[in-house]
Amino acid sequence: MAETFPFELVSPERLILSEDVIQVLIPASEGQMTVMKNHAPAMTTVKPGLVVVKRADGSEETIFVEGGFADINDNGLSLLAEIAMLTSELDSETLAARLKHAQDAVNEAEGDAKDVAGLHLSDLEHIKNSLAL
Repeated sequence: MAETFPFELVSPERLILSEDVIQVLIPASEGQMTVMKNHAPAMTTVKPGLVVVKRADGSEETIFVEGGFADINDNGLSLLAEIAMLTSELDSETLAARLKHAQDAVNEAEGDAKDVAGLHLSDLEHIKNSLAL
């Protein structure tokens, strides 16, 4: 049986999840990152995506996040998300509103900011397709 470690995911509105888990998949800005017990210390920014949490009993929880950062250290993993919600709470209207907000940001941005906004929009579109919402 794999060893567990403490994981906490917090958004400005609430504590989303706080428990001991065996694995967490993070949508890090440089690519997907899997964290397990005794992971090397690291900090990374988080892009829009799905955090997949695997519990010791084998069950999984999937959480939508939109930006933030993750801190991996001897005390476990803390993920502070700008926006976060369980995918079971995410509906097509909420995601459509996030997509519209991202599209508006692309339309209003200039230069390098337009590229960053476009990547954000692309990440959200990928999530929509992944969740079939």
